[in-house]
Amino acid sequence: MRFTPQFLDELRARLPVSEVVGRRVKLKKAGREWKGLSPFNQEKTPSFFVNDQKSMWFDFSSGKNGNIFDFVMATEGVSFPEAVERLAGMAGVPLPKVSVEDTRREQRRKTLHDVIELAAKFFEATLAARAGAKARGYLADRGIAPATQVQFRLGYAPPERFALKEHLGGHGVPVEDMIEAGLVIAGDEIPVPYDRFRDRVMFPITDWRGRVIAFGGRALDPDVPAKYLNSPETPLFHKGANLYNGAAARKACHDGAPLIVVEGYIDVIAMVTAGFPATVAPLGTALTEEQLALLWKMADEPVLCFDGDSAGRRAAYRAADLAMPKLQPGKSLVFALLPEGQDPDDLARAGGRAAIDEVLASARPLADMIWMRETESAAFATPERRAALEARLNEIVGTVVHEAVRKYYRQDFEARVRALFSPVAAGAPYERGRGYERGYAGKRGRGARSAREPFAPLSPRLPVSSLVRGFKSALPPREALILFAIIHHPWLLETHAEEFAELEFIHAEADLMRRAILEAGADAAGVDSAALQAALVRRGLESPLARVKSAITHASDWPAYAGAAEDDVVQWWTHVVTLHRKKRTLNRELKDAERALGQEPSEANWAWIRDVQGRLQALEGTEALIEGFGLSSGRPVRSV
Repeated sequence: MRFTPQFLDELRARLPVSEVVGRRVKLKKAGREWKGLSPFNQEKTPSFFVNDQKSMWFDFSSGKNGNIFDFVMATEGVSFPEAVERLAGMAGVPLPKVSVEDTRREQRRKTLHDVIELAAKFFEATLAARAGAKARGYLADRGIAPATQVQFRLGYAPPERFALKEHLGGHGVPVEDMIEAGLVIAGDEIPVPYDRFRDRVMFPITDWRGRVIAFGGRALDPDVPAKYLNSPETPLFHKGANLYNGAAARKACHDGAPLIVVEGYIDVIAMVTAGFPATVAPLGTALTEEQLALLWKMADEPVLCFDGDSAGRRAAYRAADLAMPKLQPGKSLVFALLPEGQDPDDLARAGGRAAIDEVLASARPLADMIWMRETESAAFATPERRAALEARLNEIVGTVVHEAVRKYYRQDFEARVRALFSPVAAGAPYERGRGYERGYAGKRGRGARSAREPFAPLSPRLPVSSLVRGFKSALPPREALILFAIIHHPWLLETHAEEFAELEFIHAEADLMRRAILEAGADAAGVDSAALQAALVRRGLESPLARVKSAITHASDWPAYAGAAEDDVVQWWTHVVTLHRKKRTLNRELKDAERALGQEPSEANWAWIRDVQGRLQALEGTEALIEGFGLSSGRPVRSV
């Protein structure tokens, strides 16, 4: 008997995993999960975990995991249909009746799967052949290595109108099947059906079992009106209910990777290559309700990482509006806005994983996105305008269905409005909390508010903060700090040039500046700070130099500035360089740990990741923790 996905989803919705497992395993609550002794092995310490949010169970003692159907099959030794029947009885849901039409439809789907798979193999072979040279060149220009092309099963559709049609026909595939699979175009005004995809790089789209069900094609001819073309709706493919890389991302998310949503196929591939395997993308449309539900099945708070342009912000705002009515306790969205003019592919190629990590670390909650949209371009100089803002926020909060979530959103926005409009003492600096800074970013300088107006003056840190700069540089902080120190203390090159040359900088712009500094230092012995900066400007690095300077804001970074005593600078320099090397070593170890967890989701590998993450966190903010530090510069001595 075949059960429809809708029927199986209904059983999952009616039967939490903890209820099904709890009939055989004594479970105890452990945070958001449940734990108990393995039903498959004799043990004294619980290694069996149940997560109702993910609808999954995990047995680390045996390496087994699955859903409610897998558990019944594993513990009761029954087949899948029998497991479904038992669970249906437990849930009080009648089994669906199977008709002759259902059987015929299922057989039809199997046939279309075979047709789509033949097409995928044809596209793959064409990419690897002489005819695919142009497509391989395009992929190489985008930084997609051959191994990655194979991993994602990328292909190429040749420019001829009947190439795929003739290939499939040679394998006995009827034209009617090609049409139904969305591979050829037919119609009353089209005498001879022809290939839908021509002269395009092909991105196979899979279902949740990893089977190819459709394609996205990227045109190589710049004059083609549609740069991207997707398969039409078919019996196999409903683009609003699927996600690119969904099957692989679901597994990676289950193994502990953060779930990230980007806008396109290339962006997904770039993110996965950079070390973020649980990355997905909608299929040529804005995020849909069905896709949002799929995301929340994989993770409580997916990260939406959209392009840093006006279109990307609009996409973020649409997603925010889509999510608001459907919010539940613990279920929300987080937004990571990229540097203006960049997409994830640009960022990954320019700065690698560290640049993406920096953007993700600055991700903003859903409430911040709503606040930013409602306040970023408006002036509130009159009572009427302030009242209008409150009215809009109340209307938005009113769309939240869940009562408790709605209550806390209302409290949150009321607090933000009070902070925005509350008067402060004349001349007193006013520091708004982190959650509110972004909502006001960019207003001053655009005539939004008089400098003498008493409402919500800007924090003095705000103009140089990453919230206003939009993470345009995405420079790792310690790399910027090291460059900044050399720029202000070029005499360090006299004794530390070799050490500086050997440092591993992962951000391309930072590494370019490092090389330019070394060249300038070699060209002119004893170069001073002003001459060094002038040399960098002559090399076309004025903009990166400005970003390096603006990245330094922490009070403990004072030795990087001119005026610090040489003894303190040398001591501080050694400490910071040591921390930089340690962090790079730990980042490599973290990748090894994540890779090990993906291959074997054991307790030991989980512990390894937590240990490395703890050591990484311990490194942050320790630049100035040195015994007796600052004495030579006339600063208070601080002992640790």
